[in-house]
Amino acid sequence: MIRLVTTDADRAALAGLRRRWTEEDRGGPVDDPGFEARFAEWLAGAAGRRVAWLAVLDDGAPVGMLNMAIFERMPRPAQPVSRWGYIANTYVTAEHRDRGIGAELVAAALAFAREQRFARIVLAPSERSRPFYARAGFSPAESLFLLELPD
Repeated sequence: MIRLVTTDADRAALAGLRRRWTEEDRGGPVDDPGFEARFAEWLAGAAGRRVAWLAVLDDGAPVGMLNMAIFERMPRPAQPVSRWGYIANTYVTAEHRDRGIGAELVAAALAFAREQRFARIVLAPSERSRPFYARAGFSPAESLFLLELPD
């Protein structure tokens, strides 16, 4: 089941998945006892500008996530408010991949964006995720510019 993150328990599950993803990426546990509190503070600060979804099993165990930042354009006279979304951090636990869960998460985000009448959705896919997002209808953009800033 896919659901919007709305409760404290959902937010904690989101933090847990973010930790799990990092540990998977780094090949083992990450020692950061303050992470969950920092994550909760970050998520609270993004309220109203970001939505997130969880994929959960029938028993409620979280197995996937996706979040989308919402950008609202500066108002223009005689024009309706225009918004667009940026999908980020799509993740499904390794043991639950290739079951359509990621596709369901993306479909939920796309349905939300259509319902909210977003002008577009963008993302920055990893090399590995390009085929996944292409199957969902995404394609390379040629109308955007990018400036990479040094660290």
